[in-house]
Amino acid sequence: MTETTARLALATCAALPDLDPDEQVLRDALRERGVAHDVAVWDDPTVDWGAYPHVVIRSTWDYTERPAQFTDWTRRVERTSTLLNPAEVIAWNIDKTYLRDLDELGIPIVPTIWLDPERNFNARAIHTRFPAFGDFVIKPTVSAGSRDTGRYKADETPSRSLAIMHAKNLLGVGRRVMIQRYLRRVDTQGETALVFIDGEFSHAVRKGPLLEGPYRAGESDGVLYREEVMSPRDAAPEERELAERVVAALKQVFPHLDGPLLYARVDLIRDDEDAPVLLELELAEPSLFFQHGPGSVERFADALAARL
Repeated sequence: MTETTARLALATCAALPDLDPDEQVLRDALRERGVAHDVAVWDDPTVDWGAYPHVVIRSTWDYTERPAQFTDWTRRVERTSTLLNPAEVIAWNIDKTYLRDLDELGIPIVPTIWLDPERNFNARAIHTRFPAFGDFVIKPTVSAGSRDTGRYKADETPSRSLAIMHAKNLLGVGRRVMIQRYLRRVDTQGETALVFIDGEFSHAVRKGPLLEGPYRAGESDGVLYREEVMSPRDAAPEERELAERVVAALKQVFPHLDGPLLYARVDLIRDDEDAPVLLELELAEPSLFFQHGPGSVERFADALAARL
C-alpha cells in the first residue's frame, strides 16, 4: 500500500495518471492554499483510500465500462473517507435514467424514449419507438463523452436499420438504451454547460456539436471521450434560471444532504422553440473547464479547502 500524509486524494483513471490537463491548475491552486494532496487511480489496488480523510472524484473517465465496480469503489471509499460528491449521488447520476426523476419534478428535458433490456424488444418494437421525422440519437444510459452513441435519420430506411442494429446490440449485452430527438439548434448554437461550485453558479462554456452520423463499432475502443471544442459563453438569463432550477431540484432527490454538492455541471441545449432543455446533469466526474472560467479554479480550491 502507498503511504501518504496528504489530507486529500484526487481520483483519476489509469489513462490520465496525472489528471486531465485542465485539472493541473487545480493542483497549483491547492498547493497555494497549503493543501497537501495526491493523485490516485481509482481502481489501483495498491492505493489505501482510508489514508485520505477526503477524496474528490475527478477524471475517472473509464468507469463507463465497469459501472458496478465503480459504484462499489465509491461505497468502499465512503466507509473510511468523505467522498466528494457522495457515493449515493454518484450511483444515481452515472445512469442517465436520472433524467426520468428530473422530468417528474418538472424539469424540461430532451424528449426521450427509454428501452430496458428486460423487455426483450424485437426489431419491430424498437423501430416503432423511433421518431417519424428528423434526426434522432441512440445511446446507452451509462456512457460518457459521447461514447457508444450514434445519430440517425428518421426518414431514411438504411439509417433506421443501422439504428435498430445499434439499439439491439446495446440491449443484447444488458445495457439500457435512450432514444432522443436530435435538436438541430445544437448544430448552430452548440450546448451551454453551466458549472456550479458549492451550489453557486461559477461560469459557462459553449460546447460544439459532436454527433455527425451513425455509431461505428470499434470507433470508441481505447478512447475515453470524443474531442470537444469549447469556448467561454455568457449564459442567457433563461439558461441560468433553468440550470438553477436543476441544481435546486437535487434537494428533492436527496432531501437528507446537509448542504450543496461541491460541484455540478448542467448541460443545456435549445429545443425547436428556442427554449433551453436539460441534456445532462453531471455530478460524478465532469470536466469543469477551469481554463474558460476566470477565477473558477480559485473558487473551486477555496470551496474544497473549506471542507477539509
